[in-house]
Amino acid sequence: QVQLVESGGGLVQAGGSLRLSCAASESIFRINAMGWYRQAPGKQREFVAVITSGGTTNYADSVKGRFTISRDNAKNAVYLQMNNLEPEDTAVYYCKIITTLEIWGQGTQVTVSS
Repeated sequence: QVQLVESGGGLVQAGGSLRLSCAASESIFRINAMGWYRQAPGKQREFVAVITSGGTTNYADSVKGRFTISRDNAKNAVYLQMNNLEPEDTAVYYCKIITTLEIWGQGTQVTVSS
């Protein structure tokens, strides 16, 4: 069973940057899209960013201009560069890969201090 391994979370001060990585444990055939979601304490999981197989990207309004999603098809990996972080960005971040199924990562904690 394919697993997604996330890394790059941590504690950072407001205005700082972090880069999240998510890689599949094995090769995945026909990835349609790869994305990031987040869940803050007491809130529902929400969409952050997505990148399609063709490279088209889409972002939540709250992160536009600050976050950048990218992918490495050869590595079955997706990345999220997060700049100018705000305390409101504090959450557990999850990656998701969409093939014929949806595969979720285990989550990585991002904490932004004010």
